[in-house]
Amino acid sequence: MAWSMLFFYHSSLFVTLDCYLDGQLGLNMGNSLVPCFLEHFHEFGAPHSLTDESNANSKTFLKVQSIKAGGMMSLAIDSLGALWMWGNCPLQTNKTDGEFTLFSCPTPSPVWDFHGHTVVKVACGNEHVIALVSAGETYTGSNLLCYSWGNNNHGQLGLGDKESRSHPAIVETFNLESPWTVYEVACGAFHTAVLTHRRINGDLIDSSDLSISGRKKKSTCLTFGLGENGQLGHGTTKNMWLPEPVKDLPQNVFLTSIDCGLFHTCVVSSAGDVWSWGMEKGLGLCPDASFTGTDAGDALWPLRHGSKFARPVQVACGAAHTVLVSHDGYKLWSWGRGWSGVLGRGSLVDSYVPVVVMWPPLDEDFQECLDEESGNEKVESREAERATELEKSLSSAMEEVRLLRSKLNLMEKYASILHGSIFGTPFEELPQSLQNTGIFDIAKEWENMLESAEDWKLARLEMFYQKMVTGVKDKQMKRKIQEMVRECLHYSNYGKSGL
Repeated sequence: MAWSMLFFYHSSLFVTLDCYLDGQLGLNMGNSLVPCFLEHFHEFGAPHSLTDESNANSKTFLKVQSIKAGGMMSLAIDSLGALWMWGNCPLQTNKTDGEFTLFSCPTPSPVWDFHGHTVVKVACGNEHVIALVSAGETYTGSNLLCYSWGNNNHGQLGLGDKESRSHPAIVETFNLESPWTVYEVACGAFHTAVLTHRRINGDLIDSSDLSISGRKKKSTCLTFGLGENGQLGHGTTKNMWLPEPVKDLPQNVFLTSIDCGLFHTCVVSSAGDVWSWGMEKGLGLCPDASFTGTDAGDALWPLRHGSKFARPVQVACGAAHTVLVSHDGYKLWSWGRGWSGVLGRGSLVDSYVPVVVMWPPLDEDFQECLDEESGNEKVESREAERATELEKSLSSAMEEVRLLRSKLNLMEKYASILHGSIFGTPFEELPQSLQNTGIFDIAKEWENMLESAEDWKLARLEMFYQKMVTGVKDKQMKRKIQEMVRECLHYSNYGKSGL
């Protein structure tokens, strides 16, 4: 979803790269094709100390706790709970009336509205921002308020109207009197999704705890804003100006992570189930990209992906693709549009189902050597030689993996084309006979497919093979005619030469 990309850096500050249109890189310069250090955070202490002259000589460098990037802006929360933003941002003026405008801010600027409070989490869309902020000075685990501001032309601020805001406003659905409290938030281009769970006797247990007083914690997903592609998951394409629960999600699960693409939404449960909804079956694909026939269309309700993912950590959505981290961070899965290689599979092919991304972690011994080198200027030669050998081995293995992956992608593409031509559906998983025995029993698979196929599929197959047989006959007839013509020409030339 982001045009600008942000990364954590070793010194707890961060670097940026990629497209610079409205200052979203925070560099006060043009485009950058390589990571650049944000010097701005070295120049200041915490926002509250900027106006305190007594602290001018004792200020400490800021540490960045979390970062977010939207369509035209970037945000960061520092270690003191202050929010910074840059890029094409909502213009913050002292006027309470007047037309809403955006302005280009090329360097990080603090959001002064939250002075004296702690910003815990933040998300942004193309032109709107949602922040979870403590009601008091510090976050106690039960005093979070949800604020929104920016463009509100589709109700994406969740304030019950379409009036845009230049300054943060409380989303009253989740005020301190509400039985629901928000613990995760995500923004699409023009819609917002949040995860909430109920307060227990007015108190909130840490969201990492999956049980409350011996009972399994349950959570609810609520969405609001633009709904024309089903990205709200309410079964309609209507816009919502107030937060509404996504009712088709199971009611007895704890949802751990949520994110939004431009026009799709994806959520993950602690049990490893993944649901998505929105444009083109919740993949975020454009209508011309993928499905045909009965499989085409936007998902107006949550669709669960077929298999569970062990120990899921986080889900992240791009404009038209999704990435899931599972197995406590040791596995990556991706699906959706494959433009520019964003799926990490070594190809540009779209994927309609989650596919494992090659993600080999560094060998533990090699990683230890790297850590020792970074912490000590002098490293014993034996350790250095061992690290070099391991690095060469890893490089060789990675090159071999790259070649194998390239061949695998070509094979998958070929298999998908054949499968789609014959069976009329995308190639999603290996045939059962091949999984069980390692041998592809095409006769058995074909018979099973015919037995389970609906009437319209059988009619389609009959038409397909009729055309194929007709094509073969036409080709045979054409060759016979060509042979007859060549034979006639041969005898005709022979007769002329004998005269």
